[in-house]
Amino acid sequence: MNNSLGIKKSVKDTKIVVAMSGGVDSSVVAGLMKDQGFDVTGITLKLYDDTKNSPGRQCCAGKDIIDAKRVAETLNIDHKILYYQKKFKSDVIDSFVQSYISGETPIPCVQCNQTVKFRDLFKFAKDLKADALVTGHYVIRHEASGKSKMYRAKDINRDQSYFLFSTTQEQLNYLRFPLGEINKLDTRGIAKKFNLNVAEKPDSQDICFVPNGDYASVIQKYRPQSFKKGEILNINGEKVGEHNGIINYTIGQRKGIKIADKEPLYVIDIKAKDNLIVVGSKNYLNIKKLFLRDINFLSDPDSFKNNIFIKVRSTGKLLKAKADFKNNSGLIEILEDEKGISPGQACVFYSKEEKGDRVLGGGWIDKTEKQSYPHN
Repeated sequence: MNNSLGIKKSVKDTKIVVAMSGGVDSSVVAGLMKDQGFDVTGITLKLYDDTKNSPGRQCCAGKDIIDAKRVAETLNIDHKILYYQKKFKSDVIDSFVQSYISGETPIPCVQCNQTVKFRDLFKFAKDLKADALVTGHYVIRHEASGKSKMYRAKDINRDQSYFLFSTTQEQLNYLRFPLGEINKLDTRGIAKKFNLNVAEKPDSQDICFVPNGDYASVIQKYRPQSFKKGEILNINGEKVGEHNGIINYTIGQRKGIKIADKEPLYVIDIKAKDNLIVVGSKNYLNIKKLFLRDINFLSDPDSFKNNIFIKVRSTGKLLKAKADFKNNSGLIEILEDEKGISPGQACVFYSKEEKGDRVLGGGWIDKTEKQSYPHN
């Protein structure tokens, strides 16, 4: 008979690893697992070397490690710290910096899950002979016939499935997400019930290594030579201004362009090789086709080519789409209006099923097809 995690063992004989970031979600998961009687080991990752000036609303910073340790002491569970700074620097930060320099809009939280969390921590949990790796992500996992499927969380406003599209089938079979059926308000209530020090702790808002959302400061730190001045062009190829580095701009940006025109101007193109920014009216942001690379499938792609929904932003809505896949690349045709999609973002596939919105996989946007302009 299976226990509450779907494992064929008694609860007390089931060894699990809980990924503890020091936030309220993962702390509650550790509390729930301990309360149910599982053999719990909490693992906290030290991912970057924060400074005294680091903002307070991040994850995996020094103060979060202290909070995680305090939670473990309150719950009376084993707690370990893994020092993954070098892995995180090479797999996440360097990739983030290179992507921005290339004119893309990267999503480091996906790469973090894909590498140090669900690759390296996954391996560590396996080496500990743990029966499952449990996290505080808001997604739902259903298992049938020994194979797991991922669905959007009950609390759609907290759903994190977009960030987990790169999870492999092997990883999903091993992972557990106890908060998938829980609302965030209920999570905080559970934290108070367990008398956890993080019950009122604010949620992480910024990317952990990006202070106050200042991406440019990160590029300045790691690649100062990338701040090259260049021209800002209009759709006719005419120079209308200058920029201090393309890394200061993203597709769809309106604020900060500082160019007067009869109608609002947006960044519609970033030509990294030529060090150029192109601005134009809002209609040039309409995107109809996406070209994807490095696709990860959690379902047979032949089964959903012409009947899928996609998500191109973590907080975006599901959009009707069609897909044509070739190995791990693909062409996505968006059947609804969507603007300002940038290379470097993720495109995640969903299907609407009786149990909810299922994650079918996803990939990285390599390039987009938008309305052409004269000097394209």
